[in-house]
Amino acid sequence: MIIDIVKSNFKIIIFGFVFTFFSSIGQSFFIGLFNSDIRNELNITHGEFGTIYGIATLCSSIVLIWLGKKIDDLKLVNYSILVTIFLFIAALFFSFVNGVIFLLVGIFFLRLSGQGLMAHTASTAVSRYFEKRRGKALSYIWFGMSLGEFLLPIMIVYFLSFVYWRDLWIQISILILLILPLFSFFTVKDISILSREKLTENDKNKFELIKSWKRNEVLVDFKFYTMLPALLAPAFIITGIVINQSFIIESKGWGEYAIAKAFMLYSVLTVVTLFLSGVLVDKYSSRKLLPILNIPLLFSLLTLVLLKHPYSAFIFMGLLGITNGLTNVLLSSLWAEIYGVNYLGSIKALTGSLMVFSTALATAVFGFLIDLRYTIENIAVLCSVYTVISIGLLLIFQNKYKPVLQNKT
Repeated sequence: MIIDIVKSNFKIIIFGFVFTFFSSIGQSFFIGLFNSDIRNELNITHGEFGTIYGIATLCSSIVLIWLGKKIDDLKLVNYSILVTIFLFIAALFFSFVNGVIFLLVGIFFLRLSGQGLMAHTASTAVSRYFEKRRGKALSYIWFGMSLGEFLLPIMIVYFLSFVYWRDLWIQISILILLILPLFSFFTVKDISILSREKLTENDKNKFELIKSWKRNEVLVDFKFYTMLPALLAPAFIITGIVINQSFIIESKGWGEYAIAKAFMLYSVLTVVTLFLSGVLVDKYSSRKLLPILNIPLLFSLLTLVLLKHPYSAFIFMGLLGITNGLTNVLLSSLWAEIYGVNYLGSIKALTGSLMVFSTALATAVFGFLIDLRYTIENIAVLCSVYTVISIGLLLIFQNKYKPVLQNKT
């Protein structure tokens, strides 16, 4: 099964894998590696850096709605080259940051081009191209981001021990420019919006019957809003937890490196869940699996409320990793299943923007609650209530999450 999919669709899978890997450059975990160097050089506090970061992320989520839609209008190779040039400019610009305004603009560019457009390009292209084997294909490409989360922190910390942080960003930008435009050309130059994986005639007819929704139609569709709380929960809660991990460690008395060590289990279970969920999506569909999405997240939050032993950090982070793996595959596949593929770029740009917005909101909400002297257990209870409500909505409306068939005339 794996040999078959790799043989027939190798290039676009590799394209998606590499793009999700390079999207790491705009992710919080990567930018955060330069946090202390930037703050020391610009003489700003943790709070000021966090505020700048939140504003830049919020602005990037708004612009993503418009720029992400353009993937529906341009040939994939042209769009991907433009995105990689944007990422090159963002990385190069970041090396020249010398003040608060430039830092705001630099983070905005990195978040939009990296976290936003690189991941958006990969997931949209693969979700649109694959139909019968969409789940497995998505699980393969999202492994790129997991690999980035595993390798890049080690590499960057090593390089920072003997390379000035600004010089490192220049080198990163050169690497982007040398690799990605040519890579895009040779992998997806023949892929268009109409390109699809090879299917049997029966499968082809079945998928062609699914109506493709425009974004304005999705925005007035009631079932979209019943899914939204569940879909935003992982991004919101996991971001709030990762950003405030030092507060969690101090509150629970787990020891300085407890969560850092537990991140290893988080990464491993993310990867395992990616591949397992890919198989399950192809067998059962994303919409049928959707109600289980946040169940590991709920148990993770309950672990945070009920357990105090340092080893519970591994249970806590491991369950978060399972939800993270499920989120990457299920959410990438879901919109194509329910709303078709012709306008998938504009729909995913909208949902991607909302998820980025939720990550920006998480930093503010969690910080506000901590300032009000809420304990981590109190915060986890609030998050658990929200998660239970989101799961309940999915169970109540599950039968509504079916694709609409178009009339063939």
